[in-house]
Amino acid sequence: MTDAAPTPEIPRLYAYRGGRAVAPPTARAFALLVAGGCLAVLLTAVRLPPNPAGYGSHRGIGLPSCAWMERGVPCPACGMTTSFSWFVRGNLPASIYVQPMGAALAAAAAACVWGGLYVGLTGRPVYRLVHLLPARAWLVGLLGFGLAAWGWKVFAHLHGIDGWST
Repeated sequence: MTDAAPTPEIPRLYAYRGGRAVAPPTARAFALLVAGGCLAVLLTAVRLPPNPAGYGSHRGIGLPSCAWMERGVPCPACGMTTSFSWFVRGNLPASIYVQPMGAALAAAAAACVWGGLYVGLTGRPVYRLVHLLPARAWLVGLLGFGLAAWGWKVFAHLHGIDGWST
């Protein structure tokens, strides 16, 4: 009797599962709904001129001013709309400077438009790539980045450097 050498496990990304994976109609409709929602957010940002102060662009769609900012400290979402507005105009340095988390969310929204259209129109799921990263890793990273972005916004505002002019 001979001992057979164990075969190495092939990473799931490269493993052939046989047949082409096709998303069910409900998943395809949901993907198109997500793509449409993200596209609506980005098109709204196109309509809003970015506020040179670095925050307050949301007032252009009828939202009230930030209660935190009225007390002198930016809230965690301060500058998000302005950041989106700079992002859709292609001014990535301004988008990142004004609110780094807003720039990251705008990029994610743009990726979701394309990803949602891909899944909705082709039926090919992209979940394999998402499953490669454990949820805890990216959620903790995203939360940490959001806190750091808020810290930057507070620092910039307290030092009077949170605006961006063209």
